[in-house]
Amino acid sequence: MGFLAASGLCRPGLDQAVPPVLQWRLSALPRYLPTADVERLIATCDLSNPLDLRDRAALLLLARLGLRAGDVCGLRLDDFDWSAGAVRVCSKSRRSVRLPLPQDVGDAVLAYMGGRWWWKIGCSCDRRRPFARSRRPSRTSSNAPLRRAGVEDPPSKGASLLRHSAATTMLRAGATLEAVGAILRHRSLDMTAHYAKVDVTMLTIAQPWPGEA
Repeated sequence: MGFLAASGLCRPGLDQAVPPVLQWRLSALPRYLPTADVERLIATCDLSNPLDLRDRAALLLLARLGLRAGDVCGLRLDDFDWSAGAVRVCSKSRRSVRLPLPQDVGDAVLAYMGGRWWWKIGCSCDRRRPFARSRRPSRTSSNAPLRRAGVEDPPSKGASLLRHSAATTMLRAGATLEAVGAILRHRSLDMTAHYAKVDVTMLTIAQPWPGEA
């Protein structure tokens, strides 16, 4: 409308009469994968391939702990407390949080780090950061695991898809919003409540008409 007014195709000031499009915060449903698809995605990694060992460890960190891609990239060797079964994660606000390390995640990370090979192939920019890379992975390589797992038309792509899947899986398993929010490191419970909408069949727009008394 502003372009039309500047071009003389409509009366100046008419653009102010057009109401803005309302954008409700957290109005969309979360984008996630079913648990079966997540497990099939993780199972596509070849345990005899060192690159797949790294990918499997990263996928499990994303799928089990709901980490962001930057969280995994920023992990250092001394962030893992093996005796306590925990990992220290620095969030976007630079706030450090200790999270429990599930058994399968710890096993995958140890299998990857056991070879200490990441610095030999030139993909890491810091020997203390096993998941860091000197070059950003291409979009094609990032989505290759989804194609190998046979996931057709995923709702979204990238690490956020597994983060959302982790949250919905925890909620469906009976975890409270507070527990999920603590794992995802949400500052507001409203952000976590966004995942409470995953059970679409329980969402009701209006109660049924009660009928005759």
